[in-house]
Amino acid sequence: MKKILPFCVVSLLFALQTPAQTPADLQRIAEIDSTYWAEISRTVKEGDFEGYKATCHENAVLVATAGKNKRSEPMTVALDRWKQGFMDTRQGKQLDNVSFRFSQRIGGENTAHETGIFYFTSHDATGRLLSETFIHLEELLVKQGGKWVCLMEYQKSVATKEEWDALK
Repeated sequence: MKKILPFCVVSLLFALQTPAQTPADLQRIAEIDSTYWAEISRTVKEGDFEGYKATCHENAVLVATAGKNKRSEPMTVALDRWKQGFMDTRQGKQLDNVSFRFSQRIGGENTAHETGIFYFTSHDATGRLLSETFIHLEELLVKQGGKWVCLMEYQKSVATKEEWDALK
């Protein structure tokens, strides 16, 4: 009995910390993956600035504490800063990719809070690596007009490859 009790306590604590995903949760996650996150990856890879911009709510906010310049700003300001990279990718001057893995996905019918890591790489036209980064991310999404859009993106801190690998 003494050996079973600690196992039961640990199992109970784990169950309390890990909410079961309902069919509605699984459906929402599949929808967000196939529309929102797939669209983010596509637009970055293709250099589709207008497509990327369309994934953002008109009042979206970027919070960035991962780098030296910690800031909170309207996403429109960040988009202005990122636009040249999209244009360079579109013109074949650079090759960019982004992918995502998640540690927590909470939501309802029209809202979602996604926590995880994104992995971004940029190469020049010859294939030379320009940038590679893993960033802890929180994304607040709302479903607007039947489409998931970003209301807030929080780039929290630099992540490691080991943390990324742990989210497989």
